[in-house]
Amino acid sequence: MSLYRRVRDLREDRDLTQKDVAILLNMQLTVYQRYERGERELPLWAAIKLADYYKVTLDFLVGRMDN
Repeated sequence: MSLYRRVRDLREDRDLTQKDVAILLNMQLTVYQRYERGERELPLWAAIKLADYYKVTLDFLVGRMDN
């Protein structure tokens, strides 16, 4: 599973909107949408912040682990 699919799935599992996550990451909604669609590479700082927020490891977030 790709990083971008996993990021979207984690957001949807928690009933968050893309705008909610964009606010969490302190970025414009359109920028976050591009990350989630895989049109832009998610920066490491954002991946770390999302992993912490969702309480998952970076390995899980990037698809290196499934649990």
